[in-house]
Amino acid sequence: MSATYQLSRSIPSDAPYDLVVAGGGPAGTAAAVCAARLGLKVLLAEATGCLGGMGTSGLVASFGPVSDGERMLVGGFMKELLATMWEQKAFAPQVTQDYLDKQLNRWVPFAPEHLKRILDNFAVEAGVELRFFTRVVEADCTGRHVNGVVLSNVEGLRYVPAKAFVDATGDAALAALTGAECKVVLRDTETVAPSTLCSLLAGMDWNDPAYAGKGLDTVKAQVRSEFVPKAIEDGFFTQEDRFFPGMNRVGPHGATLNAGHVFNLNPLSVRSLSDGMVFGRKLALEYTEFYRKYVPGCAELELLTTAPVMGVRDSRRIVGEFELGIDDFLARRQFPDQVAVYNRPTDVHPSDTSKKEYERFLKDFHGKDNLGRGESVGIPYSILVPRGSENLWVAGRCHSSDAKVHGSIRAQSAAYMMGQAVGTAAAQSIATGQPANDLDTRALVQTLRRNGAYLPQTELAREMTRA
Repeated sequence: MSATYQLSRSIPSDAPYDLVVAGGGPAGTAAAVCAARLGLKVLLAEATGCLGGMGTSGLVASFGPVSDGERMLVGGFMKELLATMWEQKAFAPQVTQDYLDKQLNRWVPFAPEHLKRILDNFAVEAGVELRFFTRVVEADCTGRHVNGVVLSNVEGLRYVPAKAFVDATGDAALAALTGAECKVVLRDTETVAPSTLCSLLAGMDWNDPAYAGKGLDTVKAQVRSEFVPKAIEDGFFTQEDRFFPGMNRVGPHGATLNAGHVFNLNPLSVRSLSDGMVFGRKLALEYTEFYRKYVPGCAELELLTTAPVMGVRDSRRIVGEFELGIDDFLARRQFPDQVAVYNRPTDVHPSDTSKKEYERFLKDFHGKDNLGRGESVGIPYSILVPRGSENLWVAGRCHSSDAKVHGSIRAQSAAYMMGQAVGTAAAQSIATGQPANDLDTRALVQTLRRNGAYLPQTELAREMTRA
């Protein structure tokens, strides 16, 4: 049995807030800003030094699809963000308005530094109190009601009471501290998506004659189908990883690189994360050298930096009032309490380097069962509520879904919409006294619609969808 150390101490306590949001990624930022705009006194605690999460700190500088091939599916906060980025020229040069309005499964690259400043402005203008370099380390609960949290940063520990809380940590860190039932993703129970340490590159010659008349998607496909297999055949790579998302153009000569899976990483183990960062930096250099050697236009490619945080795709998810499953996805199910609709393949990356796993991924990602043009699956409110919770919500990748659906709706664009939903739900709960697990979802959907959300369901219901 491990030795233990008993610690008892008094720490300063803040004046109460209406809402405390843990995590300033896409979901947390949207939750905080939207709740503040509805009149709440909001504190946003973020572990890094900027907002945006994977899109900024993680250098995953490309939003997941925002349309169904016929119309834009995102609305509200996310649509406002897209419009602001378009106006301020924050998107990559190849992004057109058509990308946003009606391209099916089209990723939307952007400049990560520009996104940081835009999100800063949104938060400050809404009156959100930002505390960067701050983590939630303990929770004070009475049953399923959260009274307050303990925050840790350079000033030490501080107790912060609040009326409502949002867990947007990605790892369901706050939910786990409250004792909420969670599911830790394990290799022996389901296919686990690996992690990737992304990087920022410069010196790419996008005007190389080899690209004449070709779109960037065609070039990326050629890298995957021709250059990667050749490098594997040559024994170039440390591991025979047959799939990687590849390079995205984010400027005249700049690119972000999403390549090199870190397999078997446990995102809930600091030792595993630390070892993974070391290996991820090795892979980033290796893939930069691969591009220089095998891919046209890359002779002068330079690795500028790797991300300061690991690109984790999956770790721990809550057990919610409802779990969105693959059967719902295949049925293109719509829900009375849905707070967003989304269209993206079930993108669960290969869990190892075997040919069998790669072929499984290709079948899932490109299969006929994926959402087609004009189709979507609803994201119900109930997957954002830990079972039995009175005043705690989650948003982002720690929501309640199975592995395959999670691989579809974990993307940043969906997370922003989930964030707006729970920030709005928290404001409604405080105003009406309705607990998170018995919120009037008809009223919630109507408020979201008034604030720009695209929610096409014809049937509304007061009660949320439950198991």
